[in-house]
Amino acid sequence: MGKGLIVGSTGAYNAAMFSFIKKKLGWGQGSTEPAAPQSSTPAAEPASPPQPPQAVATTTVAPASSPAVPAPVVAPIPTPTPASQPPQPSQASAAPAPVTAASPSAPPAPAVERRSWLDKLRQGLRKTGSSIAQVFTGTQIDDALYEELESALLMADAGVAATEFLLQDLKKRVKDSKATAPEQVKGLLIDAITELLTPLEKPLEVGHHTPTVIMVAGVNGAGKTTTIGKLTRHLADAGQRVLLAAADTFRAAAREQLLVWADRNHVEIVSQEGGDPAAVTFDAVQAGRARGCDVVIADTAGRLATQLHLMDELRKVKRVIGKAMESAPHEVLLVVDGNTGQNALSQVKAFDEAIGLTGLVVTKLDGTAKGGVLAAIALWSQQRHSAVPVYFIGVGEKLEDLQTFNAREFAQALLT
Repeated sequence: MGKGLIVGSTGAYNAAMFSFIKKKLGWGQGSTEPAAPQSSTPAAEPASPPQPPQAVATTTVAPASSPAVPAPVVAPIPTPTPASQPPQPSQASAAPAPVTAASPSAPPAPAVERRSWLDKLRQGLRKTGSSIAQVFTGTQIDDALYEELESALLMADAGVAATEFLLQDLKKRVKDSKATAPEQVKGLLIDAITELLTPLEKPLEVGHHTPTVIMVAGVNGAGKTTTIGKLTRHLADAGQRVLLAAADTFRAAAREQLLVWADRNHVEIVSQEGGDPAAVTFDAVQAGRARGCDVVIADTAGRLATQLHLMDELRKVKRVIGKAMESAPHEVLLVVDGNTGQNALSQVKAFDEAIGLTGLVVTKLDGTAKGGVLAAIALWSQQRHSAVPVYFIGVGEKLEDLQTFNAREFAQALLT
């Protein structure tokens, strides 16, 4: 209960934006976040930025961050560069050496990978953004521009309420900034969208409870089970012990699909062929507690929000999880298909009313013409007692295509 871990990413592909699972304990007290590099980088605390590309998972997993400093006195490797600089203790000369060696080679990898992912996001949102961007190709700011922008936002499935909200906010920004060119208005719209979406930007935290129980819901075809597989991989690579619960007993291939992901990620799974979903999740939570797992993820059956008897079943699953472990589930995630536009907002509202959502994962944003729905979700979230964050967005089938949500990057990708 004492440790909190922030879920962002794993691997070297996007360390800058996606610093997957960092220990909050001790942050802001002088020790860097990825505190325990590999044994070859003892005192590399001041130069943590170069390390992310390859040490993210390993660094996080290492339990002892500060004790690791004295041990690596065996650092004759660094002698190439800084050996001649500080003639003091061998430890002092050993520390800077790896820093200098790592600096030039480490940073490029995450930067390149991050650009690659942002390019995918821009490409995916092109159908949505192209119609909006065309509005700003004129030469003057007039009523015609705002009318075209209104139509473009509605076509992007931002919804009437969010469209009106953005237009009013944009007109105020244009007036305050005394903008005179449409291109300036485009920049101000990026700022307005960013401000609207920022409350949705929040990392998924695990580790406050052992195990952290995550319940995942969604309609059929939204990419729920695949998202669970990717999230499991990220967690497992970061040193977390994950247990899966195959509680989607209604769909014939669901259990087999989750078994494949469990095998691929080398994690344990609790499943029963044709069993009761609530019983499966109960057994999984009990097993997770007994085996000392860090995270238990329950895959529930895909269902439409209009199928009331199935929504009742989902409520039952949540209640039973609470009986298996007090305060669980600690996260209730909904996976929504970004291609469904305003229907995605309807799903969010219905599932939130039934099981009380704590976060969203928006998938299939690659090639959608309805990316504006996030603005509608953000506006709805403002009117709720607490915001429902978008933990991850997906732009493809690959593991690295599931990334944490960043409001400004999304707004820029939408309009560039």
